Amino acid sequence: MRLPNAEQARVAPEKTWAYLLSTEHRHGRGKARFFLRYGFTAEQWVVFAGALRAHAVSNGVISVRETPHGMIYAVDGILETPDGRNPRVLTVWRLAPDSEIPRLVTAYPSRS
Repeated sequence: MRLPNAEQARVAPEKTWAYLLSTEHRHGRGKARFFLRYGFTAEQWVVFAGALRAHAVSNGVISVRETPHGMIYAVDGILETPDGRNPRVLTVWRLAPDSEIPRLVTAYPSRS
């Protein structure tokens, strides 16, 4: 199964530079250390956002769950990175009840 409407997926800019690529963010700093090791930078957050969207398009959904805020999809697979090492990453996307566009919730190293 693929993420519904993955080619329209949205990644909020602040989700990248202020969370997933911020070594200062209380919950994001560990994730930031991981992603920064592969050549992503907060200054080039657009590159990171594009890689996350491409990840949603090219990898399969491994779980789906319904919440009061919409459907939550977990996508697991290879993330293309600036340094070419391309680690396995899990991204989480939310499809709100009133929308057809998935939005990034988080991303982190895959345990698979």
